[in-house]
Amino acid sequence: MPARGTYLGPYRILSEIRSGNTCVVCDAINDSTGERSALKILEGELAKNSVELGYLKHEYEVGKPLDHPHVIHIFTLGRDKGAHYLAMELFASPNLKQRIVQGVEALAPLAPTWIRGAAEGLAYFHSHGWIHRDIKPDNFLVNDQGDVKLIDFALATKPKGMLARLLSGRGKIQGTRSYMSPEQIRGQSLDQRADIYSFGCMVHELLSGKPPYTGTSTQELLTKHLRSPIPPVQANNRNVSDDFAALVKAMLAKNPVDRPPSMDDVLGEIRTRAVYKVPPAARKPAAGQG
Repeated sequence: MPARGTYLGPYRILSEIRSGNTCVVCDAINDSTGERSALKILEGELAKNSVELGYLKHEYEVGKPLDHPHVIHIFTLGRDKGAHYLAMELFASPNLKQRIVQGVEALAPLAPTWIRGAAEGLAYFHSHGWIHRDIKPDNFLVNDQGDVKLIDFALATKPKGMLARLLSGRGKIQGTRSYMSPEQIRGQSLDQRADIYSFGCMVHELLSGKPPYTGTSTQELLTKHLRSPIPPVQANNRNVSDDFAALVKAMLAKNPVDRPPSMDDVLGEIRTRAVYKVPPAARKPAAGQG
């Protein structure tokens, strides 16, 4: 990462928030305005990589027009000192994947709020015509106040029309294997129901402590998404209500036509179904576990 105190455009680097395989995200301040931002930075050889730079620019183009409390705000795309950066809303909280390791009981009081907020953010994202294509716990930032932010729009795409589908044939497979829909694995044309499947995988993991499918190899994992029976979320958390378990199962249907048709429909169901048989405040910490 750039050294603390380094300027990229008007932004002075304060500290590192997190780092990934290609980018580092830093806490930064604009000294002229006093405003804090998160900078997603491509530097060194990666700043010369046309593919990675293309993803960063695409994320800016997708995110810049969006304005929703559960979707991270994108401000500026810039270049300085050989680095490219994306300035966005500072939300220095862990992602949902990092929180899940605390255990399903520890997270039970917050899980329903997080699920609803994540669904609201994704439904809004879909309302602008986008498919995210990488819905997973890592791409939702959450805090103890129940706030949720959808992040990382690098793989976002828009559904193709029928003619484009016929001409394009099989697409490039992109996404994260533990949360990838069967049609995504097959490289088929996608619509928002692919994100609904991934969202179902994420909710299953939040409520049960592990994703619906695991494998000792990539092929085993992908085959399970394609062919294995849908594992019941109640197998690892008996306190999940029957109604909510049925919704999770519907989101995980192998065939897109058997899933809820839109995130608006999913959100409507989330708002009317209790997540738990017994609310967390009304039970002992160890209750409801398999």
